Amino acid sequence: MKKNVAVVMGGYSLEYNISLNSGAYVMRTIDDKLYNIFKIIISKEKWVYVDGDNNEHILNKDNFTVNVGGNVTSFDLVFIIIHGDPGENGILQKYFEELKIPFTGPNSKTAELTFNKKKCIDFVSTHSINAAKSFLLEKDKTYDLHKIINKLNFPMFVKANNSGSSFGVYKAYNEDELKKFIVDIFKIDNEIIIERFIDGREFSIGVTNFGKEIKVLAVTELISENDFFDYEAKYEGKHKEVTPANINLDLENKLKTEAKKIYKVLKLSGFSRIDFIVENQLPYFLEINTIPGMTEHSIFPKQVRLNNLNMTELFTETIQNTLK
Repeated sequence: MKKNVAVVMGGYSLEYNISLNSGAYVMRTIDDKLYNIFKIIISKEKWVYVDGDNNEHILNKDNFTVNVGGNVTSFDLVFIIIHGDPGENGILQKYFEELKIPFTGPNSKTAELTFNKKKCIDFVSTHSINAAKSFLLEKDKTYDLHKIINKLNFPMFVKANNSGSSFGVYKAYNEDELKKFIVDIFKIDNEIIIERFIDGREFSIGVTNFGKEIKVLAVTELISENDFFDYEAKYEGKHKEVTPANINLDLENKLKTEAKKIYKVLKLSGFSRIDFIVENQLPYFLEINTIPGMTEHSIFPKQVRLNNLNMTELFTETIQNTLK
């Protein structure tokens, strides 16, 4: 009998529409000969199953089931493809752990850690992984801005601590800009990272489980037409991706070694994309996406194809590993 797989997309963040695009790709790509696939959209207003005729059916949040015409459907596995809150920050993972429903990706504790940029950077730094020097600001708490400026110097990055897809990321060149960006980010997040600017090339490496091994995929270089790889560059076409990256073998090995090490120390599962910036041939860890973009044009699927795999095979492997 085929297993019921709920593909959960949407979410509560500014990445809602991006998640819907990723979810549509996942639904098209999962092998429907092996699994019954259900489209589940989560928003702050409602949780619904959307059937083939685009009709919505309200989910029972108490047990994550849906009643359609008197027939109650439960799910053997949840494929989480929500970028940001609540799919990447541990909230949804904890919900499914309590219901004892298997789900793809990391457990709730790991998801919570990796979504918090500062905590994640501090954690991997204890395992001899390089990261940019940074400071954390918390809303409604005092901080010494001049001390931070003296430690980091301009320009510097100002980032929302709990956000993805380059939302809430700015590059400040002076104190006036820094103050403005802090005000802007505190409107969407209660925590801000102020980080040393590293003048280098940016790379992204996909890592996944396949065949009981950690598989490091190709290296992609991210080249922005803007001042840095912001949301506009990432999603509005103002960037170039080079896969595989045009780099020497030594740097490629360094990046892949660091990516695999981070995947292991964080005890990740499923697919992830790990970002670095390289200064003087030295990789600095930026952040990790435990639910990376998943469309035809996204970085991760391109890297998978370069490794003589296809996404249907990878999704089958991920689902089967999760069901064990």
